[in-house]
Amino acid sequence: MAANQPSNQPSFNKAKSLDVEGQTQHELEIDELDYTKRGQWLRAAILGANDGLLSTASLMIGVGAVRKEVKIMILSGVAELVAGACSMAIGELVSVYSQYNIEMAQMKREVITKNMRVEELDAEKEKLPNPWHAAGASALSFAVGALVPLLGAAFIQYYAVRVAVIIEVVSCALLVFGGLGAFLGKAPVVKSSLRVLGVGWLWELLLV
Repeated sequence: MAANQPSNQPSFNKAKSLDVEGQTQHELEIDELDYTKRGQWLRAAILGANDGLLSTASLMIGVGAVRKEVKIMILSGVAELVAGACSMAIGELVSVYSQYNIEMAQMKREVITKNMRVEELDAEKEKLPNPWHAAGASALSFAVGALVPLLGAAFIQYYAVRVAVIIEVVSCALLVFGGLGAFLGKAPVVKSSLRVLGVGWLWELLLV
């Protein structure tokens, strides 16, 4: 009777096999379904937040190098927030609509060639990215990112201290945005945070 036990062990281990993240295959299938749908707007949101954060901070520091008054830096940051949010929303809407139209045209061709049923077509449509969701997420996240350096510099009179605070809050925000995006997308948090921080610093060095 004991000799029969090892024969069941491989199938049990296979059913409960773990991947590198420590998840079972069943959990991975559920996660893949959920996070794939979430990724439709997550990419736009993270991109918008990082863009708003870095571009606004770079503009404020660049303008501050010429005019060190706090009001001038704040006005330049507000102008970047408004213009950048609108630009990101429009760009995301146009680009995602182009992707949506291409995939819809392909699905319609498959309906003819593969005799796809209406139920299958509706199910496939639900997987397509929503251009309006992407545009809204991009604009909102850009504004949130742009507010970080604005609030960091708003109440500091001395220019050198103001720039130092902007760099500090931008660095912290990069870590937070990178970690948040990784957490929502079920990716390694520490690795993603450090990658976003490193790329953000490189971007700041190139622009400033």
